[in-house]
Amino acid sequence: MPPNLKLQCHFVLIFLAALRGNGRYLELQEAADYDPFLLFSANPKRDVAGEQPYSRALRCLDMLSLTGQFTFTAARPQLHCAAFFIGEPEELLSIHFDLVSIDCARGDILKVFDGWILKGEKFPSSQDHPLPTTDRYMDFCESGFSRRSIRSSQNVAMIFFRVHEPGNGFTLTIKTDPNLFPCNVISQTPKGRFTLVVPRQHRNCSFSIIYPVVIKISDLTLGHVHSLRLKKPSAGCGGKGDFVELLGGTGLDPSKMMPLADLCYPFQGPAQMKIGCDNSVVRMVSSGKHVNRVTFEYRQLEPYELENPTGNSILEFCLSGLETPAPQPPCC
Repeated sequence: MPPNLKLQCHFVLIFLAALRGNGRYLELQEAADYDPFLLFSANPKRDVAGEQPYSRALRCLDMLSLTGQFTFTAARPQLHCAAFFIGEPEELLSIHFDLVSIDCARGDILKVFDGWILKGEKFPSSQDHPLPTTDRYMDFCESGFSRRSIRSSQNVAMIFFRVHEPGNGFTLTIKTDPNLFPCNVISQTPKGRFTLVVPRQHRNCSFSIIYPVVIKISDLTLGHVHSLRLKKPSAGCGGKGDFVELLGGTGLDPSKMMPLADLCYPFQGPAQMKIGCDNSVVRMVSSGKHVNRVTFEYRQLEPYELENPTGNSILEFCLSGLETPAPQPPCC
């Protein structure tokens, strides 16, 4: 199966299982005509000058990686619905409600969340997002058309909605804006290359990959020199305010994942780590005193790599092996 199709299935199974509380996998028994491959476009259609915006119906459980106008109309009472939106790493999402016809007094809901939330776990985590959790929600039943638009703080956002009356629903438009310094990102693809830059800002930034992966760090620039080590209880980067950590876990929230390694000194790689967890994260912690930068590549682990791990192992959590370069003395 091509990687893009694997990605579509992987995302769909995670989201549907999480929304319905059935654990990691789900048998799609309720909708024989429900095509999961349509939930995540392998080649997202972008607006082009002179073309009509893309439009289609929005499903009760949906995922979109494209811009355009989308309409949800309830054919029957729909009580547990959500739509996940994802852009490129360097994009912010803008959600604008063009038309809303719901009955808030009857219990209908329409809420936007700045990020993703699944089974109580948030991305970005509360530690990494610039806003408190309560301010990350926009409730249409409370604000009405006084706040018709919301822009995300990263490349993902989502809506929750409940509609009781058949024929009711809403229409929204998704657009994207450039993000010069992407901070928190969920990758659309199982492989890629990215440079995370934090320019003298006191903030934490996480790059999340919803796959078991091998991560190869080729360049790390920090504001101090220290050491690189495997994570141990009470270990770390010696209280330094600028470092990168590699995390692994089964959920979405980086703050609830296991720290697997700290990278505490500037170097030019490669430093490679295999993380056999469902979700892998490269997280940069910045004090705001320096310009910090990390460049890395990642790819999904093959099944045989999960069955036969090589390198040093962290057996107590996930399936990991670390290969790192020896520290080099400063040049010149």
